Amino acid sequence: MDAELRALVERDKIRDCLVRLARGEDRRDAGLISGAYWPDSVTDYGVFAGTFAEYLAWVVPGAEAIPCTQHVLGQSFIEVEGESAKVETQVISYHRVNFGTEERDTVVGGRYLDVLEKRDGAWRIASRVMLYDWYQDFGVAIDWSKGVMGLPFSAEHFSGRAHGDYSVKFFGKA
Repeated sequence: MDAELRALVERDKIRDCLVRLARGEDRRDAGLISGAYWPDSVTDYGVFAGTFAEYLAWVVPGAEAIPCTQHVLGQSFIEVEGESAKVETQVISYHRVNFGTEERDTVVGGRYLDVLEKRDGAWRIASRVMLYDWYQDFGVAIDWSKGVMGLPFSAEHFSGRAHGDYSVKFFGKA
């Protein structure tokens, strides 16, 4: 049972790393993102490939043309071998994209193929490749100033944004 429990804890630490990264990317939080990658890691998103430093400079503060993102992680298939793990994680990522004349809502479905390494007791990403399975452009985005479903918001913080997200205040980090 000890080996099984230890394996369960290690897989949970790996999942926690991936969740912190998604949260960091959605809020463009360099600290959360940096805590999920090893400084010598590499990434390849197809539309961007590079070192961790290059990736961090690309994703933070993020494109002004993409004011809002949300990464929803699905199941992770995890194979741990000693201090290394190969992980495939399903992801659906929403992006509001400003095309200059209008904002559009787009969604990408895909999978992250990650190699994580455990160093000094911590699991972090050593390399990541993004595979794309589908893409959908839902058209012109809702105007948040008008609320949702015809009902006005009672406060400004109800619409999500990458910068100034209300959940940061909620967790007492603001």
